[in-house]
Amino acid sequence: MFFMCFGIYAQNTAEKMPRTYVAHYTNETMQIDGKGLEDSWEKAIPTDLFIDIEGTKKPKYNTTVKMLWDKEFVYFLAKMDEPHIWGNLKRRDTVIFYNNDFEIFIDPDNDTHNYYEFEINALNTLWDLFITKPYRENTPVLNDWDANGIKSAIHIKGTLNDPRDTDDCWFVEVAIPFKVFRKSYGENNVPENKFWRVNFSRVNWDFQLENNTYSRKKDSKGKFLPEYNWVWSPTGVINIHQPEDWGYVYFSSNEVGSKESFTIPKDEKVKRLLYQLYRKQKQYFKKNRRWASTSNELSKEPLKIEDQTVILTLENHQTGWNIAIQSPFTKQLFIIKEDGKIIQKAK
Repeated sequence: MFFMCFGIYAQNTAEKMPRTYVAHYTNETMQIDGKGLEDSWEKAIPTDLFIDIEGTKKPKYNTTVKMLWDKEFVYFLAKMDEPHIWGNLKRRDTVIFYNNDFEIFIDPDNDTHNYYEFEINALNTLWDLFITKPYRENTPVLNDWDANGIKSAIHIKGTLNDPRDTDDCWFVEVAIPFKVFRKSYGENNVPENKFWRVNFSRVNWDFQLENNTYSRKKDSKGKFLPEYNWVWSPTGVINIHQPEDWGYVYFSSNEVGSKESFTIPKDEKVKRLLYQLYRKQKQYFKKNRRWASTSNELSKEPLKIEDQTVILTLENHQTGWNIAIQSPFTKQLFIIKEDGKIIQKAK
């Protein structure tokens, strides 16, 4: 076992933080029909327009989402501009993103592990998954997991699977019971005045027509053209499975129609620094076939958070490593493990 502490007088790790959204409370009975006609939906503010997943390109078509919650459900209403609305996948838990789809990702406890994915196409076909760790950790995905009690509906302004006209847009409305996200029986996990890590993705394909039937477009060699990945909070790479880069959704107890914003806690900057170091450790191991054991092996440049000195602890052990940083803001200790899991310890 190797143990060492470092005082690091570093360059500032200034980077763009993920997007934020305030989901307000509703006491209205919500009809899940895809139309979003309730007063609560009218009052709810949409997210910022989606952007390409790398955060650099404006998508061809606009996408926004609204969110609400009550004591039983969290609600989503997505609007997607689309001149040709089509889909052919009808079996639940098939690979829905082989059609144009809308996707929801949720990490309730903000540690990047044990998170949820929901994909829905224009036929209202659902793929729901429970993911124990991000795919970068080569762990199994629970594809047979079902979100019991989930409700969803599609509303189309146009005609489905009809190439003879030009469509306007399609809506996806989803209600997910909070009990789906319980870690133990009977847990009260309604996140009132708390935040979750959330992201939304829209997969969109160029299409071709064969006998007036839509399908994904192929190149001259018969290979599918790559899809477009449009998201709410960009990850910077073509990989949505980086929960540390997802957005922040704050569940306000104020009723919908209230005007308020959410400020990301400063300790989240400590976690972002830890994930930078996590990625550097992975890169170091790939190159050297061993874990770095000193800070200089991970970064030649010193590191700071908001110009404050960071005390970093690096511990190597038989199966991996831990990197710990005490927050300069709250004095809480944050630890990242070799599998990317964040552990938070009170001061």
